[in-house]
Amino acid sequence: MKDYQSIYKNKLIRIEQAVEKIQSDTDNIIAMCASEPQGVLAKMHLAAPNVKNVNIFACLPLKPYEFFMNPGMRKHFTLCSWFHAPGARCALKEKTGTVTYVPNHLHRAATDRLYVKKPHIFFGTCTPIDSKGFVSLSLSITYEKEIIESADLVILEVNKNLPRTFGDTHLHVEDVSFFVENHQEVPALPVAIPDEIEQKIGEQIATLIDDGSTIQLGIGAIPNACALSLKNKKNLGVHTEMLVDAMVDLYEMGVINNKKKSFMKDKFICTFAMGSKKLYDWLDNNPAVEFRRGKWVNDPCTIRNNSQMVSINTCIAVDLTGQVASESIGLAQYSGTGGQTDTAVGAREGLDGLGKSIIACRSTAKNGELSTIVMAHTLGTAITLHRSNTDFIVTEYGIASLRGRSVEERALALINIAHPKFREELTKQARDLGYLLKD
Repeated sequence: MKDYQSIYKNKLIRIEQAVEKIQSDTDNIIAMCASEPQGVLAKMHLAAPNVKNVNIFACLPLKPYEFFMNPGMRKHFTLCSWFHAPGARCALKEKTGTVTYVPNHLHRAATDRLYVKKPHIFFGTCTPIDSKGFVSLSLSITYEKEIIESADLVILEVNKNLPRTFGDTHLHVEDVSFFVENHQEVPALPVAIPDEIEQKIGEQIATLIDDGSTIQLGIGAIPNACALSLKNKKNLGVHTEMLVDAMVDLYEMGVINNKKKSFMKDKFICTFAMGSKKLYDWLDNNPAVEFRRGKWVNDPCTIRNNSQMVSINTCIAVDLTGQVASESIGLAQYSGTGGQTDTAVGAREGLDGLGKSIIACRSTAKNGELSTIVMAHTLGTAITLHRSNTDFIVTEYGIASLRGRSVEERALALINIAHPKFREELTKQARDLGYLLKD
């Protein structure tokens, strides 16, 4: 029997040595969210004197790392972001010249980039090796496996605090080029407490979810409010890109049991997870949860196999024809497309004809100064969900059902759920545009 611990020790290097393996003119890809290798990323800038034109592809980098926050890194490193986090937004605002956005649908993020260029290094995280020589990639398998299978080098940051998860997360020690060790606390997110408006939105959403539905739920105050409003539902299932604390809470209440799912029955299906330590402890060695590749989990063709599938996402603004903007404010890229289109289209295409896509938002922004229901989006705004795919829009003032509706019907429905102080002006604008044909 092979001595896997010896194999591991022979591949163990220091973080500084891992960073030295970066080469000029290459793509290097890091694991996403709670799986990002924070020890390596914190020292990546040390390679700058020896490299030029290095692309670092990432999705939601959690910290403002020096390799892209420091303007001096320009021409050495470029963060190519599939989904902006606060650090990336700050760097763009300060015009460091080190950050760019990569348009994508989440389920194709990796495969589309592989079409362009082969990656040099994959940097990720993992659990310590087990007695059979396997590690778990733990909290994300969104695009990681495809990159691992294509990269010249695979460097994993070992963290004993990561939960060991099941599904497609395992990787053998012999398939890893190098290991570094960094036993830090797993990156966590505080639980967002919904306010009164968000609670009202959650209550509205709950009326659209029937017992026995399979749900996809994101993170934030509105999804948390939705979860709180689901506590009286029965036999819910989960097929989601992101597994969050609210789902664990509903599972412990007996609301989620995955028993009525038509597809992958009895299992939570996800592609990554992020939340609190409670979530990570619950995930550790939990056979009820399967992490699968994002190209499969988020593929609308996969999602449509679920019965009574309900996709719940949030947005920045919606225009009077139903075009949904969730990622940019005018020309300023704020976040990313993520899996919104993936899950919305997949839910609507459900084989049983009972699927629903829900887009939720507060009726106003900027402390009530702006309406999120708008005549037209600001010049340059990216449309995340095409109006032909828009289904239900929810604010604290109600629900607008847009599927199959005309522009006139859509405009009327959306004006009806806008904040009352903006309805008169929206109605006038809709008439001037010819959207409203009747008095």
